[in-house]
Order: sequence, then C-alpha cells, then structure tokens
Amino acid sequence: MWDGMTPKDSFLCDVLEYSAGAFAETSISAIAEIPLAIYLNGRKVIRLLCTGKDPEALAVGFLKSEGFLKDRNDLIEIEVEEKSRSLCVHISAHCPPFPEDAAGGSVILGSSGGAGFDKNPEPVSEINPHSDLKVSAEEILFLMRELDGRSELFRVTGGCHNAALCEPGRILIFCEDLGRHNAIDMICGKCFLEDIDTRDKLIVTTGRIGSEILVKALRIGVSVLASRSAATRLSIHLARKTGMTLIGYVRKNRLTVYNHAGRIKGIS
Repeated sequence: MWDGMTPKDSFLCDVLEYSAGAFAETSISAIAEIPLAIYLNGRKVIRLLCTGKDPEALAVGFLKSEGFLKDRNDLIEIEVEEKSRSLCVHISAHCPPFPEDAAGGSVILGSSGGAGFDKNPEPVSEINPHSDLKVSAEEILFLMRELDGRSELFRVTGGCHNAALCEPGRILIFCEDLGRHNAIDMICGKCFLEDIDTRDKLIVTTGRIGSEILVKALRIGVSVLASRSAATRLSIHLARKTGMTLIGYVRKNRLTVYNHAGRIKGIS
C-alpha cells in the first residue's frame, strides 16, 4: 500500500546541501503530498492534494464549507478508500443535488489556491454571524503564539499551514496540512462531525485570508477570523458586508483589525 510511501505527514529524503562554499550529503524531512478524491452520493466533487491526515474531516469540511452539507443529521455514511498512492472519501448524505457544472474533478494544489463553486445553494450574502464573542488583542496574540508552538510538522518540514478553532483563552482544535484551505476545511469537518457550536469561537490561521477562506469560516458560524498573514480586498469587502470580524498581520505585539472592531475588547 502507498507504493513505498507511508501514510504519514512527512518522510526522510536524501539531498545535497550547499553551505560554506561546499556541498554535503544530508537528509531532510519532506511533507507528504497525496491526492484525495471526494465523492458525494456517488458523484466525484473534487480532487485535492493533502498530507493524508484526517481525510474524513477534510472531506466533510470541504463539503460543509462549500455549502453542500448543511445539517449533521443529513450525513449517512463516510467511507475512506486507500489506493496505492491516493485516497478516496465516499460520503453519503441527504442533501439536494449540486449543480451539474459544480463538479469536475479539479485539483486544489495544497500550497496555493482553493476551489469555490459560485452556484452554491447558500449565497454568501445570506450568511451573517451572530455572536456575543468578545476577545482582546492580547488573547489573539497569545493564541497565535500557541498556534505556532504546536506546529511540529512545520518545524520539521517547513511545508504546511496551520489553523485552530479557539476560545479566547485556549485552542480547542488544531489542524495542519499542505495548504491553508485544507487546514480550515479540517476544522470545519471536525466541528460538523462533533456538532461543536462555533458561535462563541474564533479561528486563528497562518495563511493569507482570501475570500474563499473567509466564506469557509462564515459557513460554520465563526464570527472572528485572525491570521498571521494579510487579507485580500475581496475578503475585506465580504467581511464588511456580512459582519465578520477580520484580523490580519497578527505578529509579535501587533495586529490589524479590518472590520467589526466591536468584538475586540477595549474598542468601542
């Protein structure tokens, strides 16, 4: 199985390293990259690249964050099929059929862009996070330090993104994978499968916040999204349209609040 690869998130690779004017043989840890195909009710929705960790959560989270799965009770069965060098996740659920042109087996590169189906059954404009959550700047900075501290895979390989579902004082769910989209989807999946109420939670992440990342957080009811990286113009526009508290550049002792500062303690 796995054709010489192990279903782990990293493996050793022999390389030549140039340093101090000379080459030397050494070994480094490289992050795994495994194709994962997601099927919903027998139909292939997408194929993406991941480390192979938590394929059930990743697949369910992708379908939830893209608006295909709505209610936990609609989920019937999840089956993971391991092939020689890939994974398939087959999900059965009571849900309306998705548009004919929404599928097609696209590849999401784990370190780059994500897929967004513009004919989702739930328009973004109708999603408005309702939350009484209050979080301080110091708590957000603390959570980002905690996120960085948990990232063993990044320290070993330098090749992943991290995300966490948090309460103001602690991390509840930590996820890491090839790309920022996968990490967020894994959180979405775990929340969906474990029926976690996210209305009083926030997400902290290492990746750039594009519009598709913001929509994924919106679809599970999160009202505060904070990143070590920047937000795009469209994500800022969507945050302002929907009432999401959007925070970027969470580094050392600074951060930038793009929208809805009323959820930040000390800001009126």
